[in-house]
Formats: sequence, structure tokens, C-alpha cells
Amino acid sequence: MNTGPAATNRPVATPGPTSANSAVATDATAIVNIASLVTNDPSLGEGTPLGLIRDAAVVIEGDRVVWVGGSSKAPATDNRIDAGGRAVIPGFVDSHSHLVFAGDRTAEFNARMSGRSYSAGGIRTTVAATRAASDEELEANLVRYLDEALRQGTTTFETKSGYGLTVEDEARALRIAARHTDEVTYLGAHIVSPDLADDPAAYVALVTGEMLDACAPHARWVDVFCEKGAFDGDQARAVLTAGKAKGLVPRVHANQLTYGPGVQLAVELDAASADHCTHLTDADVDALAAGSTVATLLPGAEFSTRAEWPDARRLLDAGVTVALSTDCNPGSSFTSSVPFCVALAVRDMGMTPDEAVWSATAGGAAALRRTDIGRLTPGARADLVVLDAPSHVHLAYRPGVPLVHRVLRAGRTVAGGGPVRP
Repeated sequence: MNTGPAATNRPVATPGPTSANSAVATDATAIVNIASLVTNDPSLGEGTPLGLIRDAAVVIEGDRVVWVGGSSKAPATDNRIDAGGRAVIPGFVDSHSHLVFAGDRTAEFNARMSGRSYSAGGIRTTVAATRAASDEELEANLVRYLDEALRQGTTTFETKSGYGLTVEDEARALRIAARHTDEVTYLGAHIVSPDLADDPAAYVALVTGEMLDACAPHARWVDVFCEKGAFDGDQARAVLTAGKAKGLVPRVHANQLTYGPGVQLAVELDAASADHCTHLTDADVDALAAGSTVATLLPGAEFSTRAEWPDARRLLDAGVTVALSTDCNPGSSFTSSVPFCVALAVRDMGMTPDEAVWSATAGGAAALRRTDIGRLTPGARADLVVLDAPSHVHLAYRPGVPLVHRVLRAGRTVAGGGPVRP
């Protein structure tokens, strides 16, 4: 099955641009003078997977895109935004993050980057800080990082529990997250709770029983860290199948640290995504190519741990759908910047700039099984980023430079930008 950027199993775009006619309300808003517009619809523009339109315009009505096409053909509207010869891309879809936590692990990172041994608790350090924090402190921290991500162009994000590891702490993490996103993931199976470190079977029973009952009403997804030192294949299967029985859709932390059963299990259970995918056998790649599970790559983790890079080129050449995400968390990838991850993917993972931008937008939408985001075509939610550059390629070409000029989410400017004029 071909599941790369031109894939048939990715979210299907609605038909091409509407014509400049009375179907567009005059009180709509047109964004004009766009140097290059990434639509992610290969039927548009130059016929590439990005559906790139030069000298373009976008018309927004309410929270939806209603028209895209050449700037000179844009329908008349009461409101106009002049992009000033800048590029416009869909808002980034960050489909993997861990944002409900307290504290940080600066000392751990400093030791790792300095080549010194460090024996503090890793994830357990964050668990202790998160349990000790109030609801208000956890929510304030979450909002801080969401605002940070929004300023860098992220308009949709997924986030997980996993730093509480008790029934109440996991449930409250999900309640807090659900106030800010629909894409909430139950990750009680992050590691075995320190409280039951000597009895992993008892913890799996808790995760698949009382904890799941408390958490399922607040989540859309169920996840498990299927890895040596966390949960083995049998334990991961128990967690995911229990979650599915409660109506949650699986996602899997798979094959990050070593080869293992995570990817195969994800495909077998029709998980929306297998995340990390650093250590893959040929059979793993073949399974991903034949199934509908997205391979979500998280280069911030490799950057922050000096680990081996995932081979995106191998996956793409096999026809696997690839998403890019930040994995924002306090231990192994403390970045909320999708542009940074795009640059890493191009520099160190074998992706082209076009592939990286597609994977950070449409790929992320596929990993969340969403068809209303990650693209800019009629009917899509009006989530878009105006770049302070003439092309999306500058995201990799100018790494580390703040290129986000304006962010619109659901048709409203939520970061940066200038005035809307009649």
C-alpha cells in the first residue's frame, strides 16, 4: 500500500478550489498576496503532494476555508489580510506530547550532555513532582507550553497522562488536558509505578482496571510504552485491548530504544500511530507499509539524548505514512518547536523539506485520524501559519530563526500578525 505523502490512505481532501462566485459570503476574509501556499492537496497547483499554489489567496468564512486559488481570482470579501509576499502553510499538527507535568530535569540533561553519570530517577523524578503539584499548577504549566507552541505555529496538539501513575493522578491529568484539546491520551502504562515496582503484574491490572475506568471518560486514545524496562509485548497487548474495549483508540510508544514487538503490535491492533520507530526490522517496515498505522518520528528525542536517528528515508521509500512531532516532555525532548523538528528531520533523518512539512501537517493529522486539519482546502478548518519567508523550505533552510509571522486557528488570528483591513 502506498502511504507516503501522495498516499491514498491519508485524510482525503475535499474537492479543489471553489470558484469566485456568490457561494462566498462578502463578510468573509481573504488572505491575498501569498507567495506560495501549501494546501496538501496534490490535485491543486503544481500537482505535488504539497499542492503548492504560487501567487495565491485563501478565503475564510467563519472557522472554515471556503476558497483557495490564484490571488488575482480571489472573490470579493469585506475583509482582507495582505500576506506581503510571504508563504502560508497549514497549522502544525503536533500528534505526540507529554505536557501535563511539574518540575524539570535540568540536572539530568546537563549531566548527559557533559558526559557525566547521573543516577536520579528519570521519569520517576517527574512523577514525584507531578503528584506534589496542585491542579492549578499543572494547568498553568500546560497553558504555558501550549502558548509557546502556538507562537511557533502549532494549532492542534495531542497530549498524554503518564506522570501520575495513580488512579487519581492519571485521571486529573486527563481532566486538565481535556479542557484544552480533544486529543487526549491515557498513558497510565508509561512506566511501572514506583508504588508497585516489585509487582508489575499488579500494576498492569490496575492500569487495565480501576485506573482505566477512571480515565477512559476523559480520553480519546490509549497508549503504552512498549520497551525493555517498561512494558513487554504481552503487557502492552493487555493494556491496548483493555483500552479498545472501553472505546479508546490505540497509539504505541514503539521501538525507540531497541528492537521489539511494539510496531508489529501497533499494526496488528490497528493503532493510529507507532511513535519513535527508531529500531526497525524489514518486517516492521513492511507491516507499516501494508497497514494504516502512521509512523510518528520524534527527532527532538534523538537530539536531546544523542541517540541514533530514525531512518525516515527508509520508511518513506517503502510507502509508509510518516508524521513528525515534538515529543515535548521534561526528560528526553523538552522542545515545543515543530519548526525545529522539521529542520532536524531534513538535516539528520533523510527527509526533503517538502516531506518534512507534509509530515508535520498532513502527517500529524493522519496520526490523529483527522480530515479537517493539516490541509488548506475548502471545508478544512482555517488553521494556518503565515511564514516570514517566501517559501516553506525556509523552515529547514533557516533553522532556529523565528519565521512564524501570524497564526490563525479556526479563522481567528491567535498569534502575531498585523491588522485585518476592509
